[in-house]
Amino acid sequence: MPISGAVRAGDFVFASGQAALDKDGYVLDGGIVPQTRLTLDRLLASLKDAGCTAEDIVKVTVWLDDARDFGAFNKVYAEYFKDAPPARSTLVSPLVVDAKVEIEAIAYRPV
Repeated sequence: MPISGAVRAGDFVFASGQAALDKDGYVLDGGIVPQTRLTLDRLLASLKDAGCTAEDIVKVTVWLDDARDFGAFNKVYAEYFKDAPPARSTLVSPLVVDAKVEIEAIAYRPV
């Protein structure tokens, strides 16, 4: 796939949008809760590969396929960002893959 998981630009790391794709590239079944968990785990793994942690994230953009999933999504999201959540934008939009959520992030970690 012609995409980088995360790219460093100076002290910033830009993580590509992640969705709930399993190891074979298929969208995880089960709805918004397990899809949110897998999406966030994949996002954090991309950032880890670039030397960052969840604490380094300063901005997150979220796309939900269905606005009715916002409450359940938000509960899972809160588990990952308890103490100092990053700035966040949440939009409703159809997704390129048949998933319920896509998440991208910007992290700040001085070189």
